[in-house]
Amino acid sequence: MSQTVVLKVGMSCGGCVGAVKRVLEKMEGVESYNIDLKEQKVTVKGSVQPEAVLQTVSKTGKKTSFWEAEAPAEPEGTTAEPEGKPAEPEGKPAEAVAAA
Repeated sequence: MSQTVVLKVGMSCGGCVGAVKRVLEKMEGVESYNIDLKEQKVTVKGSVQPEAVLQTVSKTGKKTSFWEAEAPAEPEGTTAEPEGKPAEPEGKPAEAVAAA
């Protein structure tokens, strides 16, 4: 029943990392964890509930949310293409009018 929970945690220094480590070490069911200060990413493995891990790490006072790295990337890619295409034909007639 082991699972992996990935969180985005607003950590700015080694002290922040230490605070997160302390709460995870006390948490029941945690088998291992990895804290990436640069990415502000906390990965927890064990027999834990995602919501419980989120609540526990939130107790440090750091801004904590579930890691959703893939979700924002998809809408950006799909909305950028249609927006870019209509702008090109509109720009060409304006250039022709300016030249005439």
